[in-house]
Amino acid sequence: METHISCLFPEILAMIFSYLDVRDKGRVAQVCIAWRDASYHKSVWRGVEAKLHLRRANPSLFPSLQARGIRRVQILSLRRSLSYVIQGMPNIESLNLSGCYNLTDNGLGHAFVQEIPSLRVLNLSLCKQITDSSLGRIAQYLKNLEVLELGGCSNITNTGLLLIAWGLHRLKSLNLRSCRHVSDVGIGHLAGMTRSAAEGCLNLEYLTLQDCQKLTDLSLKHISKGLTKLRVLNLSFCGGISDAGMIHLSHMASLWSLNLRSCDNISDTGTMHLAMGTLRLSGLDVSFCDKIGDQTLAYIAQGLYQLKSLSLCSCHISDDGVNRMVRQMHELRTLNIGQCVRITDKGLELIADHLTQLAGIDLYGCTKITKRGLERITQLPCLKVLNLGLWQMTESEKVR
Repeated sequence: METHISCLFPEILAMIFSYLDVRDKGRVAQVCIAWRDASYHKSVWRGVEAKLHLRRANPSLFPSLQARGIRRVQILSLRRSLSYVIQGMPNIESLNLSGCYNLTDNGLGHAFVQEIPSLRVLNLSLCKQITDSSLGRIAQYLKNLEVLELGGCSNITNTGLLLIAWGLHRLKSLNLRSCRHVSDVGIGHLAGMTRSAAEGCLNLEYLTLQDCQKLTDLSLKHISKGLTKLRVLNLSFCGGISDAGMIHLSHMASLWSLNLRSCDNISDTGTMHLAMGTLRLSGLDVSFCDKIGDQTLAYIAQGLYQLKSLSLCSCHISDDGVNRMVRQMHELRTLNIGQCVRITDKGLELIADHLTQLAGIDLYGCTKITKRGLERITQLPCLKVLNLGLWQMTESEKVR
């Protein structure tokens, strides 16, 4: 007896359809009634985020999404009221409004008028009209929020962070990139330093403060005292923090990733403070810190030898610094030393001899390396990623 795919049980069809990309999931639903019914099984759409242009009324849109169990939505363009989404998907888990430039406090206020206990993730990145007023609504009605993205929301102030600290006690991840009005006072609110007004977001594990120019070492003191569960801290481009602030961070037991990229006042002394503490960092980025040199590599070898990822792009390091570091870094998997123009073949040979677990290395702009050093690097047994970029060889050295 001949067997055709149409004879398969709906559960088997749903299992097959679950491996398709989103566009093809929609296409198989148009083949026939049996395939449509199978494709609407919730297992087919598990984890899928619907990407929507909200332009005109579509009465079947949200019932269709709910029937398929879709609870994550990204709004690509917003020409209708946001309340249209919230009313249509009362069990929504994730709402991405990133880049919806026309979203205002008024529009968000009309949408969030009652508690939405299911919502865990809210992305408002680059919604530049959003102010502290919206954060008040969020703090009042989204009590179960775990992830809040506010990158580029340049009208947010310390008052907004006070509201977050008052209402969002379950928050685990907060992105405040380029929130230029945020200062040490606001970070103090998040860290529970003003308990009389707000308990704080003491469960934070991921905090991005990139390009928050008003922050100083006092913020790091607040973070070290109050945010003891923090695992990932991004301070890149924060020009107001200094070596002294590293003392506060050096005893944060949970911290495993620290980004200090382009922090102009961080030097070898700051690295020394980190290395002398009780940190168990897995990732450290001090790229473009032009006061970082070979002494930092010596400190890393002494106290941060458990690193798996280290970025030193454009730092003033040399083969001598590499020599002082490599023998202790047995767990290092990723090394970024792009634009470190003092590194030569000797440094690459040291890396090849001792960093045998290395899976990725960035040599972009290392103009003093030659074919000889490169050949040694390519012999690393675990190497998967090699970035050369501006590296150049003479005609006689080119690898065919």
